Amino acid sequence: MEDMTEKDQLEHVETSAQRVPREIDVRGDGTDLAAILEAWHAATIRLEQTHEALQAEVRRLTAELEKKNRELARKDRLADLGRMAAHIAHELRNSLVPVSLYVSLLKRQLKNTESLQIIDKIEQSVQAAQSVLNDILQFAADRELQESLFEVKPWLTAITKEIELQAVSQRVHIKIEVRESLFAWADRDLLRRVIINLLLNALDAMPGGGELTVHAAAAGGDLVISVADTGPGLSQEALQHAFEPFFTTKANGTGLGLAIVEHLIQLHGGTVLVQNGTHGGAIFEIHLPNRCVIPTQMGSRAA
Repeated sequence: MEDMTEKDQLEHVETSAQRVPREIDVRGDGTDLAAILEAWHAATIRLEQTHEALQAEVRRLTAELEKKNRELARKDRLADLGRMAAHIAHELRNSLVPVSLYVSLLKRQLKNTESLQIIDKIEQSVQAAQSVLNDILQFAADRELQESLFEVKPWLTAITKEIELQAVSQRVHIKIEVRESLFAWADRDLLRRVIINLLLNALDAMPGGGELTVHAAAAGGDLVISVADTGPGLSQEALQHAFEPFFTTKANGTGLGLAIVEHLIQLHGGTVLVQNGTHGGAIFEIHLPNRCVIPTQMGSRAA
């Protein structure tokens, strides 16, 4: 200190004086240290929450990936099954053609009533076999869509007329809920097969009578069609496997009807779902993206 000038000594004293409060503050009540620890604790909690959120997201994505993989594997199996079934069905149908012809010729020659009854049973069995084979071929078919523009309400009305006699005999009332001027751009013949299949299933579910409601509406540019019945509804097993090929709850069913429905809807890029109604019965809902046309868009669609 003796070697320092007066100016240097003065600056040294001022610097020492400035350091004293800070040293006292840190070593005194520890307010800054507590703040640091609190911030550290808060950051730790945020990191833990972020980690948990990331783990939950990973679990969700993993489950979604597994679901997609199962769906892809199912589609691959169905594609293989479809190709194999189509080949077998084609060969069997060709073999049934001469059988049907010979049975018909034999029927003309027989006069005995008992023999004719036997021939009738054979004929019915051949027709049933042909029907099953046609279902298989329809399920395996991957045809090009023949798209056209048509009005939905008269189209649905004409389809329900095809089952009207059976509905009346079962005391089933058919109700169509479609607003006017609702148009669709789709393969009307393939969609007709879909609706007919769903209507017949609904009638099978109501042998003692009930109500069958067909509803169609626009959801943006999408077309949504639902078929609802007032039957007993579907079991949990049936809901899970409804669209799987060869799954059936009917004694004489092939289990291909709803599989064909799903296949034809998928050709349109759509989906079909089934659920039980709140007040009973089953509801099949078809969702067809970008298939609904409003009158002002008709020119551009047709072009």
